[in-house]
Amino acid sequence: MLPAERDFYSTQSVHSDPGMADRLAELPGGPDELALLVRHLLIHREEAGRFGCALPESRYRSEAETRYIDDILDIVTQLDKAPLTAPRRPLDRFAGTCRDFALLHCALLRHTGTPARVRCGYATYFAPGFHDDHWVTEYLHPERGWVLSDPQFVPDARIESGYELDFDPLDVPRDRFLVAGEGWRRCRTGEADPKTFGVSVLGLMGLWMVRGNVVRDLAALNKAEVLPWDAWGVGDGGRRGDDEPGDVELALLDEVAEATVEADFERVRSLFLDTPGLRVPETITSYQSYDGECEVRLRDDRPGS
Repeated sequence: MLPAERDFYSTQSVHSDPGMADRLAELPGGPDELALLVRHLLIHREEAGRFGCALPESRYRSEAETRYIDDILDIVTQLDKAPLTAPRRPLDRFAGTCRDFALLHCALLRHTGTPARVRCGYATYFAPGFHDDHWVTEYLHPERGWVLSDPQFVPDARIESGYELDFDPLDVPRDRFLVAGEGWRRCRTGEADPKTFGVSVLGLMGLWMVRGNVVRDLAALNKAEVLPWDAWGVGDGGRRGDDEPGDVELALLDEVAEATVEADFERVRSLFLDTPGLRVPETITSYQSYDGECEVRLRDDRPGS
């Protein structure tokens, strides 16, 4: 690995920066222990029932729109002023999505000296035969290279969330989580049915969903860890995929998919920084799940800006 790549993924992004360092005192140092800590700080907004509780509607709709880890940790400490390492009831945890689990884990890994990044793609372990839109952490193991970790599925020793997996969620096999580019490749070659990719509970499925994730995964590899429903440029197919890409865009998406599957650092940096329609602009379109479409201006210190 090039020193530049290691250094790049060892430093925080505008999205992952946790802000006040004093609240991160006495953190555990290992990736597995940090994943468990994340599990104790966050709850997925769709899983409250697994913990036997109900999330207030206002929190259900709003908290997952929080983009930056410093803001997420502000909400965590507003809900419970105890140190971040202290146990929390499910309703005293930030109510987000899989992206937030992955990004917080990534932020804590970077803070404690482990190179890490967020990956956007598809999990095959939610429902048989379906590829669910999902985000995980990828961190650099000193001996094994890049390892996938899913902090959302780490067993909670205090309150069991009821997830059952046939593998270690802290070491996710590459065939159980497909990075978005691999999903795109399989759909384009006919190896997989695009209708099996997406968010089934919202009825959002198809190649247009994979298209957006290919661009979001490229952005995440460049430390622009946007929300799962953010879109811009080549990745923006509209709310229901009514804006289909032309031949030139399809060829570009094929190239991005190949580069992100290989995670070729120089190539993903060059594609992101030098290609119009791939780099995250100052203002993006956010197709929010419950409050409709809106334009959002991002913080100004985007990667490469």
